Amino acid sequence: MTKLKRSTKMSNLFQNLKRSVEGSSKDANSTNGRKVPIGTRQQTEGSTGWKEGLGASLAELKKRSPYFHQVEEDVRKNQKSIIELKIAINSFQAKDMVKLLKFQTSVESFLEGLTDETQVLAKFEDFPAKKLEALRTAAALYSKLDTIECNLKRLEIVAPLNKLFVKVEGYFNKFKKELDAIERTKDEESTKFKRYDIHFDFNILTRIKELMVDISSSCLELVLKTKEAKAAKDNGETLSKTATQKKENAKMLWRAFQLAYRVYIFAGGQDDRANKLAEEVAHEITADSQQR
Repeated sequence: MTKLKRSTKMSNLFQNLKRSVEGSSKDANSTNGRKVPIGTRQQTEGSTGWKEGLGASLAELKKRSPYFHQVEEDVRKNQKSIIELKIAINSFQAKDMVKLLKFQTSVESFLEGLTDETQVLAKFEDFPAKKLEALRTAAALYSKLDTIECNLKRLEIVAPLNKLFVKVEGYFNKFKKELDAIERTKDEESTKFKRYDIHFDFNILTRIKELMVDISSSCLELVLKTKEAKAAKDNGETLSKTATQKKENAKMLWRAFQLAYRVYIFAGGQDDRANKLAEEVAHEITADSQQR
């Protein structure tokens, strides 16, 4: 139970004090029986003085602050390098994405050594901050896409099938969302990059799609080969075990075809190999369903 209670006197005390304070304030604001209007010279001068006093206080704080001392020291010590960096960024033209990544890495390596990048660079007139931001955006985007491409190239299409599909589908689901978002803003980003002489290689998106089609085709191929290999061993198996195996084969065939179709929609098409394998798998699925 709380020990705080409402006071019957508090409200009256507040009202009495308010009248007393405001009454005294009105008397103090009168000069020779006249009220001083709001916005008079007296008040304006007082306000100006307060602002000047605050500015002087901030300036004094900056003089004493080790942080601002370090910023000024960075400006003094790196002046020549920053002017050279300014010229390099302004003149940089990117058509080769590897060149872009190398340039951006060298820029970041230098900027990381500054106490406060924003504060230091602000001391240099007309520093190309917007182009620097565009270079960063382009480098980060290409690095992300390059990582996806490299991971797809390293992906091994090997049994067991269930584990393989978990890995392939999981990775596909993850980067598909990212690529769909990039596709939606690709034209807008390309225009922005070109404004700063960055000719972004969006062909990497096509390469990723082609790689994914090739991976899904390899999955189709492996499922067909696995089915054939298991069928060759069926002769010595019991009827119940054979039925279970056929059910598992049908499940894997359908899973592989579903993946291939999703990749087809994502990529906007497929090559001859993918088309041929998809037809073979579709035929196997149809044949299995008719035998049941």
